[in-house]
This record gives sequence, C-alpha cells and structure tokens, in this order.
Amino acid sequence: MSGTLSTPARVSVVTGGALGIGGAISRRLAAAGDLVVLNDIDGEAAERTRAEIEAAGGRCVTVIGDAAHDDTVTRVVETALDAGGGRVDVLVNNVGDFRPASKTFLHSKPEQWQRLYELNLLHVFAMSHALLPVMIERRSGVVINNSTVEAFRGIPGHAVYSAYNAGVSAFTKSLAVEVGQYGIRVNAIAPDLADTPQTPAAAMLRGRDPELLRTWIPLGRFGEPDDYAAVVAFLASDEARFVTGHTIPVDGGTLAASGWYGRADRKGWTNMPNEP
Repeated sequence: MSGTLSTPARVSVVTGGALGIGGAISRRLAAAGDLVVLNDIDGEAAERTRAEIEAAGGRCVTVIGDAAHDDTVTRVVETALDAGGGRVDVLVNNVGDFRPASKTFLHSKPEQWQRLYELNLLHVFAMSHALLPVMIERRSGVVINNSTVEAFRGIPGHAVYSAYNAGVSAFTKSLAVEVGQYGIRVNAIAPDLADTPQTPAAAMLRGRDPELLRTWIPLGRFGEPDDYAAVVAFLASDEARFVTGHTIPVDGGTLAASGWYGRADRKGWTNMPNEP
C-alpha cells in the first residue's frame, strides 16, 4: 500500500483498477478529485497506475490481491477507511474475465466454473457486502458493477461466463431496490469490444479486414478504455442522482444491432455477420 492520505472530496474503491477499463476508471475518478483505493492482483501494474495518477496530481493508494479472497476484501476495507477518514463513497466492482475459457460448455470443467464465478460474481458479492455498511451508516453511496453485453445475448463457448454476468446485472437491480432507502444507488455497465490488454483489437480482428468493423459495430470502431470509464464517472456523479438499478450497455451499438452467427464454412461462430 502506498499513496497520499490527505482528506479527499470522495473516496472511491476500484477493483481490477490497474489496467484496461479499470485503469481508465481509476484515472478518471482521481482526476475528478477522488482518493482512489486501487485494488488489483497485478502489483507492478497497480504501482504504475498509482504513479501515473500521482504524477497528474491525483491521490491513490493500492491494495494488492485477488478481490475474490476474504483477506483482500478485508485489507481493501481497512485501507479505504483509514485513508479516507472512515468513509467510502463509491465502489466500482470492475474485476471480470471470460478466462479460463473452453471450446464449448461440454469441454469445460468444474474448476473452471469456480474460477469464473470468483472472477465475475463472487467478488461483487463480497466487496459490496463488506462496504455497504459504511455507506448505509452515512446514508449515501454509489455501487457500480461491470457486467457485459454477453449477459443479454448468447455467446457460444462462454455459457458460464455469460450466466455469471447475467447474475451481476440481476444483483444490480435487486440490490438497488434494497438500498435505495439509504440513499445508495447501484448500477452497472455492460461493455463490448473494448481494446484493452485483456481483449486487444488486433486479437479480435485476427487478420480480418478492418473495413468490416462498420458491419459489426454501428459506431464503426472498437471501444477505448476511457469510453467505458466516462460512463462509470457519470454513474458515480450527482448527474446520475436519479438513476439506479440499471445496466447500461457501452458497446458502440452491438447489442442493439446483432448477435452471434454460425460461420458459412461451419468452422465456429462469428459476430461479424458479413464474414464468410
């Protein structure tokens, strides 16, 4: 753990806050004046992001560890309360991954299901359960979860991942109804096609003609991490003060436009419908 500990305007916890969408969220919230409590399993990446935030004049402390593990959750809570003077204003449950992946559900194994559960749903329960009492006591707070558009459409080969993220969105709705009486809002974003280290654009294209992007994504490009972070920042702000219980797709229009299609050559699936 490291960082500055002066009294902040707002204390924001971001899990998986070092790279990709999480890194962009951490930088966005810090730029808005928040003290960011950055949790990540990658210690080197977390320290790089912390250094970038502080070089830009922001405030950040890091907690290294797996967000699904009880000891990490405990350290995140203790660090946030200590650094923020006993308050937590925003929780962003950003961790998520489609890996470990299998060719099909029948090729998958129970140990993969367990890890996907930990990565996509368990940590959302654990971190929210640990930090909600702090928000309830202050009768104020915001929880923002990271789901996926694949929670709302079929994704071949990733049925378990999709199911757990559908759980994230269902949890978001139900928790919002429970805690609204305490002045706490709960929302989620549902990304698609983010150009990040986890899902690089080059890997998604895999030699395809980039001109086909316009047939795949209505806005005609992959998402940059800050595209998603900007929506999180909005949901965390008072501008979204009457928004709760929703999962907002941040996908360039893919959920509205299309789904997955069997390839004409019968070699798997594609979400680029004009591809052979």
